[in-house]
Amino acid sequence: MAFLSSRSTWASLFLTFIIFHCCGQTRTVPFRDANIAYEGRIAYKDQAAELIWSGTSATLWFKGTMLSAILKDVDTANYYNAIIDDTTIVKINPDTTKRSHVLASGLSKGNHKVQLFKRTEWDKGKTLFFGFEVEDSATVLPPQPKPKRKIEFYGNSITCGYGVEDTRGKDSRDGYFENNYITYAALTARHFNAQYSCIGKSGIGIMVSWFPLIMPEMYDRLDPTDSLSKWDFAQYTPDVVVIDLFQNDSWIINLPDNAQFRARFGTKAPDEKFIVAAYKDFVSSIRKKYPRAQIICSLGNMDATREGSPWPGYVQKAIAGLKDKKIRTCFFPYKNTGGHPRESEQKAVAESLIAFIEQHIKW
Repeated sequence: MAFLSSRSTWASLFLTFIIFHCCGQTRTVPFRDANIAYEGRIAYKDQAAELIWSGTSATLWFKGTMLSAILKDVDTANYYNAIIDDTTIVKINPDTTKRSHVLASGLSKGNHKVQLFKRTEWDKGKTLFFGFEVEDSATVLPPQPKPKRKIEFYGNSITCGYGVEDTRGKDSRDGYFENNYITYAALTARHFNAQYSCIGKSGIGIMVSWFPLIMPEMYDRLDPTDSLSKWDFAQYTPDVVVIDLFQNDSWIINLPDNAQFRARFGTKAPDEKFIVAAYKDFVSSIRKKYPRAQIICSLGNMDATREGSPWPGYVQKAIAGLKDKKIRTCFFPYKNTGGHPRESEQKAVAESLIAFIEQHIKW
């Protein structure tokens, strides 16, 4: 894939936008236009669609030579991929001003597809998407049929793609280095040509997190920052659900001085019975939402699956107690490197998960 990031490239793209915009040669495809294909949990407001969760996207098929997106970020920490014809990727960093951002320019004559894909997670804030802009001579095409398969992930920083592009070894939390598009989750979805939904947050756990919110309190929200904002599960029914949690729990339960430890447990760490029951309860909640889905309970590839770790055993005991033939476990080998998984390590997890699904699940 080609990545466009030089100053000259950005200057060229911006100049192209100015030429089109100032000469009145563009028109807007508003965010509610039926030809825009969305993926993930999207909050539709009166004036714009809110892009919040990692991996949410908006896609347009058109016949033309350029495309822009009208965006306004509540912060400046969000990053997006503009994926042109499934091959070329341009990184976009919207700011707090409502304006157009060139996604593709100078395209060859003919039909094209451009997907605006959220790289960063919801703690970087939300982005208001007002729609796309095309040149007046362009033809907006109807969306291609959505893939029949659907997959959904519930996870933490590994699933979100925290620090995945930080090759400096610093494991930075800066959104610039986060990229959900190259995580094992997104790679797996694309391998199976499946619709993709990612419900995740770096630092989150099932029993306790590094902040005052746990997955059982967040998983059913449309807007993860609003406890009153509930997701309608009837809008998206996955064939396969992947749960990759407990990495953060495995650390925090050993930190009695941690504020979240004290808030959740008081002075006594949870025992095995409590841990197993907590995991079992969360998986049961997912099962109630999706009675027919195949559920994969995974763990790894960070130190929760290192040799001697009890956490895979906790997951296995919880699943055994559910006695559900459509719930399986799949543990990813410990990567044995510092920090969060980088791109090659995400690919390794994807390969493991893809092989597991191909072996055990028909969909």
